[in-house]
Amino acid sequence: MTARGTRQGLDAEDLDVEEALALVKDGNGTARPAGGHSPAQREGSGHGTPSSPSRSSSSSSSSFPSSASPEAGHRGEAAEHRHRATSWPEARTIAARAARSGAARLAPVSVTLGDALGLVLAAPLTALTDLPSFDTSAMDGWAVAGPGPWHVREEGVLAGSATPAPLADGEAVRIATGARIPPDTTAVLRSEHGRTDDNGRLHPTREMQHGQDIRPRGQECRNGDQLLRAGAVVTPAVLGLAAAAGYDTLAAVPRPRVEVLVLGDELLTEGRPHDGLIRDALGPMLPPWLRALGAEVISVRRLGDDAKALHKAITASGADLVVTTGGTASGPVDHVHPILRRLDAELLVDGVKVRPGHPMLLARLKEDQHLVGLPGNPLAAVSGLLTLAEPLLRTLAARPAPEPYVLPLRQSAHGHPYDTRLIPVVLRGDHAVPLHYNGPAMLRGIAAADALAVVPPGGARAGQEAELLDLPWASAGIDACFT
Repeated sequence: MTARGTRQGLDAEDLDVEEALALVKDGNGTARPAGGHSPAQREGSGHGTPSSPSRSSSSSSSSFPSSASPEAGHRGEAAEHRHRATSWPEARTIAARAARSGAARLAPVSVTLGDALGLVLAAPLTALTDLPSFDTSAMDGWAVAGPGPWHVREEGVLAGSATPAPLADGEAVRIATGARIPPDTTAVLRSEHGRTDDNGRLHPTREMQHGQDIRPRGQECRNGDQLLRAGAVVTPAVLGLAAAAGYDTLAAVPRPRVEVLVLGDELLTEGRPHDGLIRDALGPMLPPWLRALGAEVISVRRLGDDAKALHKAITASGADLVVTTGGTASGPVDHVHPILRRLDAELLVDGVKVRPGHPMLLARLKEDQHLVGLPGNPLAAVSGLLTLAEPLLRTLAARPAPEPYVLPLRQSAHGHPYDTRLIPVVLRGDHAVPLHYNGPAMLRGIAAADALAVVPPGGARAGQEAELLDLPWASAGIDACFT
């Protein structure tokens, strides 16, 4: 009997290789767990297509319990797994909390305005000058003194000119938007609100107010005013404000440095799948996704199923976060857990009650370095990215958590009996529409999605509200979020 046959009443998409491996007996132990517990080994080695389970099936077949009642043993193992795995909300909280320790926090850096986009201010943005720093004209027209009509000077005042001569009552001068207001100016008369007579004298064509169309010095802020608090994200508008306020550089929290290690001997980097080999979907997908989450990807390395190479890569990494793909099961070529044990890593999360992606893990390698182990199946890896990597990176970068929001589902969404489920959706008006092709090895659904719906255990009916996780490029241009 296969593990798939031990669970009745589930759709095939819910009982994939991950589900089957969740029933497998753990025979290899774990890395040192947080709090002294000893969670079971987690599964999930597939990389990219449904053909990948062939790599993990050896673990499944060699590790079945030797009980005279296999089904009872499998049910016991599944119950134990559910007990040991971390709930989806708790896993996100643990990931965010892991980056709050003093050692993990990134020291502020000074960056030029050209390099600051997307970073978070490490100190308040305080005005270095009055804004505007002198009285300026808000419109093209004439600066006038006293009641009209006015005699117009021959030379006008342009933006960037030195301080103009004062105006006497009954005198006017041509002025451009942004130009310095001459002393003793009463108001600015807009070009379309004035006319000249045959004698060259200027007359208003409508009533004027004292100070009209003059931006007085300090109207927006005074020198020393706090313009933005520390923690504000540097947007293009923030860059403009900083420049206007006199800044050349900003104190900001640097982007967390991430190294991606792609594991699996079966992965191709080009061409079509053939002879049991499949294309690596995660190598091209993860780096830009991590950048969209605010990270600096310093390296993407393909290591295959090589324990020595993986150990060397992890120990030599200078990244704040190491992300691995696949290899989190207990099979003969799944090396992540053994290496974490060898490094005496602290296992903070070892399996999450979420589908797809429950074999994900989070470990603390050093006080200032973490590792996120993603399942190898593409959509499962996306789930791990948003469950563990996103909260950790967000906290490291001091970015604010997105405001949670919900929308009703236009159609029912099938759920897992015990675990949270993440389902790609598109947003249509005030509803979220679940997409098909949402199995762990599938990217067709997420490629068309605007968000992921958080479906509780047991599923959600049509019209029921579901929490949504926005995809970073769904509400902005690609160039805007990959900074």
